Amino acid sequence: MSHEKIEKNVGLMGVLIAVAISFGGLAEIVPLMYQAEAIEPAPGVEPYPPLELAGRDIYVREGCYGCHSQMVRTLRFETARYGHYSLAGESVYDRPFQWGSKRTGPDLARVGGRYSDDWHRVHLMNPRDVVPESNMPGYPWLATTPLNPGTVVQRMRALRKLGDPYTDAQIEKAAAELEGKTELDALVAYLQGLGRHAPRPGARADAAAAGSPAGGDAP
Repeated sequence: MSHEKIEKNVGLMGVLIAVAISFGGLAEIVPLMYQAEAIEPAPGVEPYPPLELAGRDIYVREGCYGCHSQMVRTLRFETARYGHYSLAGESVYDRPFQWGSKRTGPDLARVGGRYSDDWHRVHLMNPRDVVPESNMPGYPWLATTPLNPGTVVQRMRALRKLGDPYTDAQIEKAAAELEGKTELDALVAYLQGLGRHAPRPGARADAAAAGSPAGGDAP
């Protein structure tokens, strides 16, 4: 029988297994690629301003994603602690996305506006000054390291080629906006922007009362 020939021929069996896995992978991955292209930005979501973009790159560089996720799951205990569950439209301009699954520290998807700029500065310089039991390392060098505006401008141009709708005017004035700013300024700006366009609690109920669907809210 044909299946007996395949089972006795290790090389042929290996090739057929690879083909089967390839087709299975394509069947799962390709539809998701088209779906990602169809996702629209959530209301209010725009490409990161220069200072926040610089802060995001610092966040990635310092490996903050290793301990902090940025994705609130739809589970009740998650939304009760962090706020509205994350929506795909919030991450349209995230390259790479920071969803993650590791939570040595709390999820940061909704941290924007929860604390003052000064709190974030103290926390990043020495976390134990505001959270005595914290095991997070400090990042004091960020306060004395100036930003490189040229690097951010190049980053914006590269992101525009990938589809981020930065205008010529935004790119041209980016360097001036970053003049005199430190890496700490940038990281704080990035953190303060996280979750600011998330659906607010009760948005669905308010929309229903008004006779319209809740903006940005998934069923």
